[in-house]
Amino acid sequence: MPNRIFLSSPHMSKEGFEMQYIKEAFDQNWIAPLGENVDQFEIEFANKVGIKAAAALSSGTAAIHLALKAAGVGQGDIVFCPTLTFSATANPIIYQNAIPVFIDSDKETWNMCPLALEEAFKKYPEVKAVIVVHLYGLSANMDKIVELCNKNNVVLIEDAAESLGTFYKGQHTGTFGSYGVFSFNGNKIITTSGGGMLVSNNERKIKKARFWATQSRDQVRHYQHSELGYNYRMSNILAGIGRGQLKVLEQRVEKKRYIYHYYKEKLSEINELELMPENAWDAPNYWLSCILLNGKMRPDEVINALEKENIESRPLWKPMHMQPYFEEYDYVGTDVAEKLFKNGVCLPSDTKMTEEDLERVTNIIKRLG
Repeated sequence: MPNRIFLSSPHMSKEGFEMQYIKEAFDQNWIAPLGENVDQFEIEFANKVGIKAAAALSSGTAAIHLALKAAGVGQGDIVFCPTLTFSATANPIIYQNAIPVFIDSDKETWNMCPLALEEAFKKYPEVKAVIVVHLYGLSANMDKIVELCNKNNVVLIEDAAESLGTFYKGQHTGTFGSYGVFSFNGNKIITTSGGGMLVSNNERKIKKARFWATQSRDQVRHYQHSELGYNYRMSNILAGIGRGQLKVLEQRVEKKRYIYHYYKEKLSEINELELMPENAWDAPNYWLSCILLNGKMRPDEVINALEKENIESRPLWKPMHMQPYFEEYDYVGTDVAEKLFKNGVCLPSDTKMTEEDLERVTNIIKRLG
């Protein structure tokens, strides 16, 4: 069996930056979810993306949850959410006892469609918040989405879990809304094994999020809790990994972009295949390189052929309004997200892939075409 090619696996720095910070934590015995690595990771991350404040948390899901809580979302509130996303975007809406309304994608970005969003605002003028996702590292059409949220005086939360290193018109994704959310899951462009970051230019709100994330412990000698709290803080060890990974972010983005353009060039001869869209205002990190199949070749055929050669790939996200748990909730749009799911494949985009690995993948697909 040939060597396994992963979709997107952890990639530690060759310089060993991560181990240096982990060793410091062990030497200082700061193993708990507090310590210098956590504090410095927050500062370094905020500086990297160009925002005032950040809170290092246990997951991107936790960050979305606290963003919704900070935005005042509660029982019965409406929250707009893209339908084409991972369930971690939508689940925290339910945690807050709020009501998701799912919004269709557009063909130009694969992300939240501004026209469908505008229609949703007319249908639900009482909406409390909007979550926008930058899917697979492609930025949404932020000018129009920000304009609509400002016009309707609604809090905007950016799920940038997949788009660290992506720029929209020269600005980091995750920094346009009131709150931005990042993920450091094992498959992300940089990883802390598990973890996330909540960012905002509202330093007071980030301070409050840190308070909630540490079980809402009041500043008194004894254990006192005046608010509901959560165990959401990142550990000092994982934050050390994150500090090391942050040093090689640009290298990882460069390799992801190389992989995308390799696929684009080598698969261009297949007329019924297209790669995910490119826009002049978008500088994506191409976290995953994805294709659409518009002919006889079908996604399952590609996925199965790759798997036979020990190569990992997967379908695009199944839309939330098609999920058994969420099918009772409203959906605004047409069938763009459904068609993307039906026809899309995420190709292996691991930053450790060699030229030989990339050639293996493209040759298999070309044989099918």
